Amino acid sequence: MSNVTNLNRFRKEKARAEKRARGDENAVKFGRTGAQKAAEKTEADTARRHLDGHRRDEDTPEA
Repeated sequence: MSNVTNLNRFRKEKARAEKRARGDENAVKFGRTGAQKAAEKTEADTARRHLDGHRRDEDTPEA
């Protein structure tokens, strides 16, 4: 006699594997790590502050 095979388990495992593969593909296409996002935000904030620090006041008349 052979072992009983649970087809639902195999179906679910196959679906999980396909979902994981699709997620890995999307991560390669679109993904950035949290560290990369934080670094880019920090760089943008630094650049914005640098530019704002060099901004001329609009209210002062020129000499």
